[in-house]
Amino acid sequence: MFRPTKRILAGVLAMFAALAASAGCTSSDAAGPTGPAVTLNASGATFPKAFYEEAILDFTTMHPNITINYAGGGSGKGRTDLQEQQVDFAGSDGVVKEEDVPKYQGGEFLYFPTVSAPIAVAYNLDKVKHLKLSADTIARIFQREITAWDDPRIAAENPGVALPKLPITVARRADGSGTTENFTKFLVAAAPDVWKLKSGSTVEWPADVQGAQGNAGVAGLITGSKGTIGYVDYSDAKAAGLTFAAIRNAAGKYIEPSLESVSAALAGAKVNDNLTYNPINAPGEASYPIAAPTWILVYKNQPDRLKGETTKAFLEYILTGGQRLASDVDYAALPEALVAKARAQLDQIVLLG
Repeated sequence: MFRPTKRILAGVLAMFAALAASAGCTSSDAAGPTGPAVTLNASGATFPKAFYEEAILDFTTMHPNITINYAGGGSGKGRTDLQEQQVDFAGSDGVVKEEDVPKYQGGEFLYFPTVSAPIAVAYNLDKVKHLKLSADTIARIFQREITAWDDPRIAAENPGVALPKLPITVARRADGSGTTENFTKFLVAAAPDVWKLKSGSTVEWPADVQGAQGNAGVAGLITGSKGTIGYVDYSDAKAAGLTFAAIRNAAGKYIEPSLESVSAALAGAKVNDNLTYNPINAPGEASYPIAAPTWILVYKNQPDRLKGETTKAFLEYILTGGQRLASDVDYAALPEALVAKARAQLDQIVLLG
């Protein structure tokens, strides 16, 4: 596990001092390691939760006067909580719908990208350790058009693989989820003629599809039942010891989820002015096609100066020393150019109190 070096600690301390100076505070007022106690509360995406927990641990180890609580609950909950000003920041794997933007009681908010990772299509089959699936086949499985593992359409993509005569059980998220949104975005993009359920943080699944709370809940469903398939973030899939399929990408190559294949997808993604971007079904032979972005959402105007300083400092840490933690917990660090844009955007956060 990564632990901050003296050099990193010194950099963070210097950053706190700079924030204090720019905000017109004395060093004793700033949210530094010996400053006043401050607590930040957050909720949202479970997809990056393992990374946030690790980053919070390291950050608060350096700053024992700071407490950061990240409750998870899904991207939908995080966005709703921020909208209602119940949290100081929110984690989200999806972008806020245009019609929902005016509902945010704190006014304008900003997207800060943090890490990326694959969404794995994980399954539980004895003796089948290597499985290839196209978007069309995945769409038919999750729509319950393919209901048995020895279906000829699965067999056609897996010549020589002894597929069992076993019913397919499908597992999905029961909560409003950015993982669901990005998984279904992939199916909309890569299987437009087959996928009928559209895309969103929730979709109208067939009645016999099993739901669970959070990525860990879906991983548990897959682990607990032979013949089950589901979509799970890479970190939780690995932690649960799941087996996952190689997915056919936009170049026609079957690619397994990995940090390297996600980095290849990120390299080909266009970044918008507000730092949203879409690496799903990205071009390139090495790109994993279900590479998911994730962001921390914060209000531009921070009425509580101390909390605002602390939020900026935590975001700065995630975008610097925190990036070095990413691979330790199975996430891909951001490209340097995107990190630079995100750090520059920190200047847009206004401290009011």
